[in-house]
Amino acid sequence: MKIALRLVLSVGIAALLVALLLYWSDLTPREIGTTLGELDSDVYWLALGVQLAIYPLRALRFRMLLPGNVGRPSTLRLLPIAAAHNMAAVLVPAKVGEAALVVYLRSCCSVPAARGAAVLLVSRILDLAAVTGTVGIACIVLAANGEHGELALGALGAALSVLTVVLAWLSSRSERLVAAVRAVARLLRLGRTGPGARLNELADSLGGALGEVGKARLGVSALLSIPIWLCVFSFYAILARGFGMELLPFAEAVFGAGLAVLSNLLPIHGFAGFGTLEAGWVLGFTALDVPRDLAVSSALAVHLVYLGNIIAIGLLGHVGMALLPRREQSVG
Repeated sequence: MKIALRLVLSVGIAALLVALLLYWSDLTPREIGTTLGELDSDVYWLALGVQLAIYPLRALRFRMLLPGNVGRPSTLRLLPIAAAHNMAAVLVPAKVGEAALVVYLRSCCSVPAARGAAVLLVSRILDLAAVTGTVGIACIVLAANGEHGELALGALGAALSVLTVVLAWLSSRSERLVAAVRAVARLLRLGRTGPGARLNELADSLGGALGEVGKARLGVSALLSIPIWLCVFSFYAILARGFGMELLPFAEAVFGAGLAVLSNLLPIHGFAGFGTLEAGWVLGFTALDVPRDLAVSSALAVHLVYLGNIIAIGLLGHVGMALLPRREQSVG
């Protein structure tokens, strides 16, 4: 019942936000369909190729975050898991789909649940640091160009850069991250409550995971996050240009798409990110003087292409997981 209620709520939020954006931009669903149909096939295949390159990089990063060398699953074995997990993370409401990675690692690779949860958490910290760092750099570049609100962009770029440094500093030492999570629990006055206890357990698990990964493999995992997110932003840039922003510089594409990615971190989350992702995209690109109808139409069109791709790739990932031979050996 809880999952069903979350699904209904997320669908309702998505429908409301998308309807408001369409009303605000004077667009109709038919016009969005027309925009989709105008995408050049060469542009689509190029974007799909860039998107496909993300999955082996994510699989390799998962492998680097698992402890030990003996019994650790190969990147090839982790590839369908990465594909299936990405689909679950997007489609299952309220971020519940993120936990699918723990289930997939346990069933296909005999990775204990605690270890799988730690891998997931460290991956997301590295993702957040990569996003804030990349968007921060884009803000600073745009501010230096002097074409769009230099002061606001410079301040945002500086803030995101500081956040990136803090995330990197916390994740470089397990005890720092554990102390930070415990400090958050105290700040929120969770104390001896159930959520507080779970948060403290999570901190211990995360700290243990970072300690076992070691600085060398954690450093490699952090470096892998850079090409992962360069591919993500390149995918968005290619499609944005294909849907009408022909002369869009890469820094502007990173800024607009970056706000879309960051908006999906909000607690209020529409089904498959609909509504929240578009709101961030429109906010970013209209701030760069893109007409609002183009910003809204490209946001919805890009999102539909992205969603269709991850569903197709995710289904192939599920097929791949079903074909994997079972593993008896435990990792971690």
